[in-house]
Amino acid sequence: MPKLRRAVAWFIDFALVLTLAYLLAVLTFHRISALVTDVPELATHGGFDLLTSQGDVVGASETLGLSLWHKAVLDVEEAFGMLIVAAFLYQWGCLAFAGRTLGKGLVGLRVTPSAPTRAAVRAAVTTAADIAVYAVACILLVEGQFVLSVLVWALAVVVFLLNALPVFSPTRRSLADRLAGTAVTGLGVSTPGATPPVRTF
Repeated sequence: MPKLRRAVAWFIDFALVLTLAYLLAVLTFHRISALVTDVPELATHGGFDLLTSQGDVVGASETLGLSLWHKAVLDVEEAFGMLIVAAFLYQWGCLAFAGRTLGKGLVGLRVTPSAPTRAAVRAAVTTAADIAVYAVACILLVEGQFVLSVLVWALAVVVFLLNALPVFSPTRRSLADRLAGTAVTGLGVSTPGATPPVRTF
C-alpha cells in the first residue's frame, strides 16, 4: 500500500522532529530557570535599576520583571528558530546526500532526483508545512498576538493540507514534490539478478 508506506515514513520523520522539539524545550526550560535562580545577577541588575529609579521602587521592580520576561521570550523564540533550521537541514541533508530521509529509507522509498537545489526546495516546503508556520503561530502567541496567532495557526493547517492531500491524487506528488520537481519512488520486489522496477509513490 503506497499511501501507507508514505504515511509511515512521514510519522517516523516527524517523530524525530518531535524528539528534537522536546530536547529544545528541556534546554529552554533550564535557560529560563537560570534567569530567576541566578541570584547574584538578579541582585546586581535589580540594585542598579533601584539606584537609578530616583525612588520609584515599583517602577524599578517592573523594569526588572519586564527584562526577565523579554529574555524568557527570546529564549523561546530562539528554540523555535533552532527547531525550524534543524528540521530543514535534516530534510535537505538526507535528500541531497542519500536521496531519502530516515523514515523513507526504513520503508524502502526514495526521492528522485536528489540534486542539492531540488532537495533544498523540497526541504523548505516540507519544513514550512510540517513545522515552520506552526512555530510562527506559537511565537506570535508568546508575544501576546493572540488573534494573529490564531490566524497563522489556521494558515498552518491549510499549508499542511495543501502539501499532504495531493499525495492521494493519481500522480501521488505532494506540493513539495511539485514545486521541487521531484517524486517519491519505491523499489518493487524482483527476482535475483533482475533489475527491480521503480514505482512512483
